[in-house]
Order: sequence, then C-alpha cells, then structure tokens
Amino acid sequence: MPIKKRKKTFVLIVPRFEDIFHSFYAGEVLKGVGLAASRLNIDILVHITNRLDHRGWLDSSLLDLTFVDGIIFADIDNDLSVVKKTIRHRMPCLVLNNILTEPINWIAINNKQAAFNVIEHLIFAGHKKIATIAGDLTTQAGVMRLEGFKEALRHHDLTIPSSYVTHGDFLRTPARKAAEKLLKLSDRPTAIFAASDVMALEVIDVAKNRNIVVPDELSIVGFDDNPICHNASVPLTTVSQPLIEMGRLGLEHLYQITAGKAQLPVKFLLGAQLVERGSVKSLAD
Repeated sequence: MPIKKRKKTFVLIVPRFEDIFHSFYAGEVLKGVGLAASRLNIDILVHITNRLDHRGWLDSSLLDLTFVDGIIFADIDNDLSVVKKTIRHRMPCLVLNNILTEPINWIAINNKQAAFNVIEHLIFAGHKKIATIAGDLTTQAGVMRLEGFKEALRHHDLTIPSSYVTHGDFLRTPARKAAEKLLKLSDRPTAIFAASDVMALEVIDVAKNRNIVVPDELSIVGFDDNPICHNASVPLTTVSQPLIEMGRLGLEHLYQITAGKAQLPVKFLLGAQLVERGSVKSLAD
C-alpha cells in the first residue's frame, strides 16, 4: 500500500511575553498566517518560546525536514543567531517584523517611518514639547519607533530635555510609571507619543487622575490601532499596522520558497497609517 504524502507543515515561532494569549500583535499575526494556511491547505504549528533564553527556540524536532517544511519567526528579539542556526540546518525560514540587511527572508512594517509621521503630525499641530514612552528595546519595532521619534525632532530642529524620553517596554505598569514621571515634570510636555496603545491608555488614565484634560491640556498618540482603543475615555489617535497582511504574506512567501518559486531573498516593507481621532489638540491656531 503506497504511503500517503503528508500535508505541508509550517511552524510559527512566537516569543512569550506578558499576557501572550491576549496579545494584539500575536493574535493579528496568527490570523494572517491562519488565512494563508487555509487557502494553501497546509498545517500550522504554533511554538511559544522563552524570550529571555533563546536556547529553547529551536530543537531537533523543529529542524527536522522530515516533519517541518519551514519556520516563520513572529519576532526574533534582535537575536539573528537563531535565524542563522535555522539556515545552517537548511530549513526554509522567514522573519516577521524585522528589517535585515543580510540575505535573509523578511517581511516587516516600517515602524520608523510610522513613528516619524506621528511626530510630524504633532509638530504640524503646533506642539514643540513632545515626549515619548518607548517600547521594548529588545525588539526592533521598539527601537525603530524610538528612532523615528528622534529623527522627526532632528528633522524639524526641535530639542527636548532627556527627561522627555521614557521607557514602558510595551507593558502597562512600566508605562504608568513613565506617564507619572512625565506628568510630574515642572516643564510638562504638551504631547506624548506612546509606542503602543496599551501604554497610551495608561497615559490617559494617569492624566485623568491628575486632573489633566486630554486633549485640551495634553495630546496623546498611541501605536497599533488595538481594539482596546474603543474602550478609551478619549478616542485615541494611533497608527494602524497591517499585521494580518504581514502574517498572511509571510506564510504565502515561505510556501513559495519551499516550492522553489520565490526570488531570494524575500524582502517586503509594509507601510502603516496614522488614524486621527480625538486625542490630539491643535496649538497652531
């Protein structure tokens, strides 16, 4: 009796972080990967890994071409060595949410340009005292959003005090502490760019507790266009990312790579869009 050929199987590796099962980013990427898997009639295994110890990211079962056809990294936390290990084992792979200069397959969102556009939006609205709560700088997305913030200020010849740059690591508690620090300053910023909506909502709550009216006394911009924005007391201006599209394209291109039909290396940079709502006040009038 002939052996039935198995369906193609791909692994999506997701670094574990706080509240992973309620993560907007992971959920959207998984939606996109799932859409592509359904269309291509292939199987997806989700492998959740330890962010702090990357030795567990890849083991012999994941690198066995008998059972696995390719690996998608939802992120790599700036650890290119795990990708190179995959390549050394001749396992087809593709990295999401990271721009890489080496000949490695990737699909990413232009976080730096998106953050630049946020700050320009605030500057054009008349703001000069602009602070930020940066994300997790072990991720390229966190680094790029901070770089976009700084580059926009330089481009418009604006200088801010070092106290205007704080860190929230994409998490609620550190973001809340950062917001409290910023709003206690004697020379308080008129606008704050939080590198995620989760952090932006903490800023809104801290401002409310300190009787600072958003946006009349403080403008706030987030990043992600997370559905939790709809529960905000103030409609949040934010950045919408094509996360589902990134996941879908990632699997589709990896599938083409395994079939020998892709021009290598695959490199795609996706744009993000500023979504204007009600949390920014113009000072330009």
